[in-house]
Amino acid sequence: MVYLDYLVFSIGFMIIHTVAYLIAGATAFKFSGDLYKEQTRLIDYLRDMSDEKESSHVQRYFVPAQLVRGFLMAVVILPIFNLLGDISFTLRFAFLTGIMIIYTDLASAIPFNHNIEGFVYLKDKYLDRKVLPKLYFETITHGVLFGLLAGWLLF
Repeated sequence: MVYLDYLVFSIGFMIIHTVAYLIAGATAFKFSGDLYKEQTRLIDYLRDMSDEKESSHVQRYFVPAQLVRGFLMAVVILPIFNLLGDISFTLRFAFLTGIMIIYTDLASAIPFNHNIEGFVYLKDKYLDRKVLPKLYFETITHGVLFGLLAGWLLF
């Protein structure tokens, strides 16, 4: 029975992560297109979403990639699955939101425009302050949506 609980949790985690990520990204994209579109985009090392071929690649792999990420993150949490079920919703929400915002983003070992590694390793042209509010909006929206939904629906 425990394995079935783990399977249901993992599938739910994958779906909630993917949906929260999609909502956060789509919402942020409405006002942050200058990060991802056109030749003059602020994050020019990412695929150009105004280019049909590059945008098509992102659209093709977006959902499968997020499902894989969700699965990998769920597997890491399995050892504390029962503990999370035993704590209050508020603590569960705070923990799951923190995991998404801090571990998957701010403290990530992959350098990006708005995380610690990016501050250390990226060239100055990629550390434009105009980028920060747009990226933090998406990061925080994803983390909070995920924390709310996963904390409420998975335990």
